[in-house]
Amino acid sequence: MLTRIEQAEQRWGGIHKLIDTWLEERKTLLVQYCQLAGLPPFENNNNALPGNQEIEQFCETLMDYASTGHFELYDKILDECSQNGKDQNQIEEIAEKIKATTDTALSFNDNYAEPDEEQDMSGFMKNLTQLGETLELRFELEDKLLESIQQPAS
Repeated sequence: MLTRIEQAEQRWGGIHKLIDTWLEERKTLLVQYCQLAGLPPFENNNNALPGNQEIEQFCETLMDYASTGHFELYDKILDECSQNGKDQNQIEEIAEKIKATTDTALSFNDNYAEPDEEQDMSGFMKNLTQLGETLELRFELEDKLLESIQQPAS
């Protein structure tokens, strides 16, 4: 996933400050995800769950990232494509698929944004894995949305 983010930065970085900020948030989100999941280079040797502070920070980043996309970026892309005479149906379809991935992110956030000592965390790693799969799909769809900016009008 990190390679995809780096490719996205190379392709779309510099087009618009909002896109640059959003891609940077995406990278931060992915690094925090890898830390929580114990993925290289953040391997977790003792199979312990991450600390509450790390989980809270990840949830904050996750919600910031999703919000930036929904409330700032997607509408700007749709507007720009409309102004340039591009087919909005395909773009709106991609945006709807992206919005569907938000449910998984919101559910994860609702379950883990404010962890406490008495919370049952037995399903945390399974839920984190499901979220990771959803994020991978979301990133792929978002890249398609960004590609729509550069495609000529049909």
